[in-house]
Amino acid sequence: MSAADFRKLAELFPNESVTHSYVQDIELPLVDGTSPGTFALVTLDNGLDHSKPTTLGPNTLIELGTVLEGLRDRAARGEIVGVGVTGKPYFLVAGADLSTVKSVSGREQGLWMAQLGHDVYATLANLGVPSFAFINGLALGGGLEIALQSTYRTVSTGAGALALPEAFIGLVPGWGGVYILPRLIGPEHAVKVMIENPLSNNRTLTGPQAFELGVADAVFEPADFVEQSVAWAAKVIAGAVTPARPNAVDPAAPEVAARWAAAVAKGRAFVEAKTSNASPAPRKVLDVLEANRTLTQAESAELECETLADLMQTNEFRSTVYAFLDLVQRRSKRPAGAPDRKLARPVAKIGVVGAGLMASQLALLFARQLKVPVVMTDIDQARVDKGVGYVHAEVDKLLAKGRISSDAANRTRALVTGSVSKEAFADADFVIEAVFEELNVKKQVFKEVEAIVSPECILATNTSSLSVTAMAEDLEHPERLVGFHFFNPVAVMPLLEIVRAPKTDDAVLATAFELAKGLKKSAVLVKDAAAFVVNRILLRLMGEVTAAFDEGTPADVADNALRPMGLPMTPFVLGAMVGLPVAQHVQESLHAAFGDRFTVSANLQTLIDNGMKSVWAPEKGPDGKPFIPAETLALMTFGTAPSTAEEVLRRTQDALAEEIGLMLAEGVVAGPEDIDLCMILGAGWPMFLGGITPYLDRVGASERVNGRKFLAPGVASEPA
Repeated sequence: MSAADFRKLAELFPNESVTHSYVQDIELPLVDGTSPGTFALVTLDNGLDHSKPTTLGPNTLIELGTVLEGLRDRAARGEIVGVGVTGKPYFLVAGADLSTVKSVSGREQGLWMAQLGHDVYATLANLGVPSFAFINGLALGGGLEIALQSTYRTVSTGAGALALPEAFIGLVPGWGGVYILPRLIGPEHAVKVMIENPLSNNRTLTGPQAFELGVADAVFEPADFVEQSVAWAAKVIAGAVTPARPNAVDPAAPEVAARWAAAVAKGRAFVEAKTSNASPAPRKVLDVLEANRTLTQAESAELECETLADLMQTNEFRSTVYAFLDLVQRRSKRPAGAPDRKLARPVAKIGVVGAGLMASQLALLFARQLKVPVVMTDIDQARVDKGVGYVHAEVDKLLAKGRISSDAANRTRALVTGSVSKEAFADADFVIEAVFEELNVKKQVFKEVEAIVSPECILATNTSSLSVTAMAEDLEHPERLVGFHFFNPVAVMPLLEIVRAPKTDDAVLATAFELAKGLKKSAVLVKDAAAFVVNRILLRLMGEVTAAFDEGTPADVADNALRPMGLPMTPFVLGAMVGLPVAQHVQESLHAAFGDRFTVSANLQTLIDNGMKSVWAPEKGPDGKPFIPAETLALMTFGTAPSTAEEVLRRTQDALAEEIGLMLAEGVVAGPEDIDLCMILGAGWPMFLGGITPYLDRVGASERVNGRKFLAPGVASEPA
């Protein structure tokens, strides 16, 4: 089928941002004194700057297909000896246009989209002359598959994001990647690229890593990457260079069949551990991989198209696109309710009250990202020295790993200092406290700091649950206080809950949002309410599961009841990670604020009183599963009303729907989208849930509890 046969599909997307295919003829450089001939270089470019990645929609694919068909004809006439494909600066292609894919209406259109990509890529793979992909920058999904469909590939050392992330976004690599990649680099490496990396915070490959795996045949520096790639292509065409592919395999070989099966089995175990099989896409990737070992490429293409068309119709995929595109890519960059950035004040020096682990992480982040002086204080020199020492040690680790240069390391160390006197904050523009989570302690800190700093200095609290309003009550300038709640580990977690108390002024708030941007964090504006967003939802969830346990539900049933949600960890594991005393303290705060919706577990208090760090024993039992020792069980008291796993799941779903409904009614955030964004970025909840509200809509909890869904049809689900 010709690309032109898909015009009808393309006409359905008149607003597509088209990536054009520009062709340039190049006379190849001499090899042994002779030029191999004329080389056609196709550059993919949407005409926009680097903030607008090139993507693949129907119109883009049709244009590319038409250009390739013309080049195939030229090759047949002997006019060209090879074809190369590269991209505009920083990009090969960022993959399929998710806005277009999300707009696909019905399975038939999805199938057409899949088939169109295969038809175009098949032309690239069968030009009659060698084809080359020069991976000059980011190459994701269908962008990397363009390279895989080419005969040969080069990659720039500056290319920073190569991946097949489809398992992460709810699809399969549908344009040949799942067939070609395991044959090119081996099934084990293919599972790493297609399953393990996407499900590990959507990890990508650098150019050198891709070359090491065998994804690319040659690697060159970015300064003259295209020129070096063309010269290398000339040598390949002339027969002077034959790329070595040590990881390539023949799937028909008996030993490869065993490796293939083992890789698939390992992938399935990884998917189970990461998602509890709650999302269909990762399993489908492995299904296609398992099947295509004995299929022809054409047969595999048909399977990929059918699978892709099916997955495009799932609400998990729609939820993923909502989470990734609408929230992480868009809403996080334009926070709802943020004041005009022009109101923001300059921040040339930062103070951090405290020198413990959280305070030290904050100091390091401020110094690295904002490149301004940061001074830490604590009650004695030993604590101060420990905090500054932590920062210096972390800088040394970054230097040893090659993450920063020697000059950057020296500058960062010099920016972070310590003092036992808060007088060091006298010329600070922004002071944040990270001391013990006790209201009176924090109020005393702010009283002392306000007596020293200038009237314009902004005061911030990193509290996870306490009232910012209460902290501001005794300040001379309560309008200067703002909540600035980070998540642990500070360097990794992208969310900042920015908390506006009733008197917080717009300039303070605008400065907080500008600081968040400078720190490369995504900020969400939150009303001052106990535990704000993430911790309030997590503690309601943990409270329901713990209550079921206290009522007599076996620990393994209670702790695993939420596995169908595919959360990053079980409630008991989360409690151990947070720390039982911390979790109990926040739960008590929420109980005081909201009453019996947040139950305080006497059994957890018993564990805390006995110095235990988790409901589970430190070591797993003989069967490899978590267990509670008999002597620990003897310390606790249980009811006589156990629940099934299904009952615990439904109970928790309804509790979350109730709590989120109340939060929205209270105006804690601007809308359900902000709650979803918070759960994705602050708690690591999976994209295929869409955060939380699409999931609650999908399972019926929203309507059971609140009488209506949180989101309109079509936002993260099938259009009405």
